[in-house]
Amino acid sequence: MSGGRVVTLTANPSLDRTLALPGPLLRGEVARLGVSSTEPGGKGVNVARALAAAGAEALAVVPADPTDPLVTALHALRLPLVTVPTGAPVRTNYSLTEPDGTTTKLNEPGTPLDAGLRAALAAAVAAAAAGARWVVLSGSLPPDTPEDWYAELVRAVRGTGARVAVDTSEAPLRALLAAGPDAAPDLLKPNAEELAQVTGTPEAALLADPAALSAAVARLHDGGVGEVLLTLGGDGAVLSTAAGEVWSARAPRIAVRSTVGAGDSSLAGHLLADLAGAPAAERLRRAVATGSAAAALPGSAVPTPELVDPAAVPVTPGLPVPSPEPVPAAGRDVP
Repeated sequence: MSGGRVVTLTANPSLDRTLALPGPLLRGEVARLGVSSTEPGGKGVNVARALAAAGAEALAVVPADPTDPLVTALHALRLPLVTVPTGAPVRTNYSLTEPDGTTTKLNEPGTPLDAGLRAALAAAVAAAAAGARWVVLSGSLPPDTPEDWYAELVRAVRGTGARVAVDTSEAPLRALLAAGPDAAPDLLKPNAEELAQVTGTPEAALLADPAALSAAVARLHDGGVGEVLLTLGGDGAVLSTAAGEVWSARAPRIAVRSTVGAGDSSLAGHLLADLAGAPAAERLRRAVATGSAAAALPGSAVPTPELVDPAAVPVTPGLPVPSPEPVPAAGRDVP
């Protein structure tokens, strides 16, 4: 793998508590849980963990106290960290996983970020970005954070020479895309639901009509976004570049255990291939292979290289043909 550091910012990190249900979730009933787990999480943390598991140089920036259980867990994984103390505990998110891979998430709101904390985090990211290949801004924004904060961070990072990838949703995603071309990231990783949120085209229409999907992705490029890595769950993913290349990949059929963090691993796979100088088609292949490998693992575990099989991922030029039988896989996790 070629050299190059990737810096991730997780503005709203979490401890991810995964509870394994014995069957479908039944409201009002008692469930006898199987083996459960707690892992350090948040979308940017997941990306950094997946990169580090593959041998890449990753640095995670998080708002958390030095003694927070999240920080302790990440130190145990030997993941390089920059922490900005908040004086409050990191939130806990709960994932209820059913035997067929269906996942129900219960996410706490997180610690509010006041102006001082935001300034400290922005300074930490800018300092870490100097000499880095990529900066990843990933996940939801915690309470009291302006919706356009990611746009401010993209502009601030531009001068460092690092490229910027963003993976977020809802109001922060809409605000980012409304901020103008100078705030547009080099790489945006939406899923179909998020693409529908920002283009106004219903998700079902995007998945059923290649023309609608193409128009929606083109709107992102028109707004200044460089590459679009669109994850489509069991239907795989699409990679569209500003140069006009469009590639589609099918996800391999897998036994899904948890989709939590699978989209983050997809993004990590793309970055790993980019660090190695791979062309667009191979970046997409690695993204889908890594995300699918993550979906086959419990909780928010990230795959090691021996679990990732790019050869099992077919990649073709153009947009995908709608699948009559989608299967759950990478890309439907939420911030």
